[in-house]
Amino acid sequence: MTTPDSKPARAVLRKPEKPVRTAAMAPTPLARAPVARSPSASRPYSEPYAPRYAPQAPPAPPSNKKPRLRKPRKDSEDYQAPAAQPSFQPAVQEDSGERLSKRVMQLRGCSRKEAEQYIAGGWVRVDGVVAEEPQRRVDQQTVTVDEHANLMAVTDVTLILHKPAGYTDGLEDPEDDDDEDDAPARRPAARGRKAPLPNARNLLTAKTHWEHDTSGTRILKRHFQHLDADVELENGASGLVVFTQDWRTTRKLTEDMGVMEHEMLVEVEGEVEPEALKPIGYALKDDRLALPQVKVSVSSSTPAMSRLRFAIKGSHPGLVAYLCGVAGLTIIGMRRVRLGRVTLADLPVGQWRFLAEGERF
Repeated sequence: MTTPDSKPARAVLRKPEKPVRTAAMAPTPLARAPVARSPSASRPYSEPYAPRYAPQAPPAPPSNKKPRLRKPRKDSEDYQAPAAQPSFQPAVQEDSGERLSKRVMQLRGCSRKEAEQYIAGGWVRVDGVVAEEPQRRVDQQTVTVDEHANLMAVTDVTLILHKPAGYTDGLEDPEDDDDEDDAPARRPAARGRKAPLPNARNLLTAKTHWEHDTSGTRILKRHFQHLDADVELENGASGLVVFTQDWRTTRKLTEDMGVMEHEMLVEVEGEVEPEALKPIGYALKDDRLALPQVKVSVSSSTPAMSRLRFAIKGSHPGLVAYLCGVAGLTIIGMRRVRLGRVTLADLPVGQWRFLAEGERF
């Protein structure tokens, strides 16, 4: 019996106990039909699937080699014994012997530098032929030194060249200081660009020396080395160009260039009367243009062509073309025939000569 203050008793629920299984209670497996699987189903994913029948490799390309012929046996009739090889003879080495400069040192009792100066001066002969290479090797050759050799007589030279039109004046760096035959081949111009103009320095060779040169100077290899050019000339013009080794000549051509007179012969189209040159005179007198001193005159005139003479103080490339444009004249050709007191005279185009001893700029 329950009273009002008493609580009803709760039912205690328990989990059912798991039955203990025995071997006899295990279910018998059901027979299953075999399932068809793909060959790749039984392989792990890490292994690639290889087909059962690998494709055959393509046949090798045919070889172009000639079939190898077997050498005939010694006992066969076609066999021929190889010819006896000559005994080995060592080739003569080009670097055998001693330097030519060392041999000259022994003959003259001088230093190596002085010996090289004797050789460069053309006073040393090997078997009667002038040798100019101090590094040349000599062994049994006969080496002689001129008994009149004097290092004080070695002087720098100045070359006068008649530059053809279309050549540079040589003021830029030379492509090669050696002989023209040893110079590297000129690279072809890129597409859309003009080929570079040839350098006037390449004309300074023994082949282009004027045969009527009256200086009497013997040509040596050292004459084509360390040449300076200081006087500009238009690429389209021809005429006198100076190359020198003498520092005194370089100083003269640079310091006195403003007062040194240049004589130019200019060929123009048509017949030109002296009155046609008045526009040039007006331009020279115009203080606003500040042009240098120029004298112009008509040297000769024909209905087809006229020749004008320009005497200009200093080197002013482009000035002659400007003045001819002022007068409405069309230039056919331009040539510089005199620089100071040195004239071009009869020197042919593309040839050079030595500056004579009495010539002065």
